[in-house]
Amino acid sequence: MMNDPIARLRMIGLIEGISFLLLLFVAMPLKYVMNISQGVAVIGMIHGVLFMLYILAVLSVKASQNWSIGRALGAIIAGILPFGPIVLNKRLL
Repeated sequence: MMNDPIARLRMIGLIEGISFLLLLFVAMPLKYVMNISQGVAVIGMIHGVLFMLYILAVLSVKASQNWSIGRALGAIIAGILPFGPIVLNKRLL
């Protein structure tokens, strides 16, 4: 994997953000409109694992780049919001 913690955070954040959007805008409508719940189970599990990796990546950047607790918490909160990791990715450029 990448050795640069910021590059790793950007990559994981982008993938995690896309998984969250897929969960919200594909899997959830399939579950509640078409009664197909398998998408939520599969995409939900993938998103959960990616979110944990995202938190670990934020903590790694916090340690290596001397981020403040507030900045790290802001990055974690961005991971909870739709499009948040994608916006954070742009801010890390």
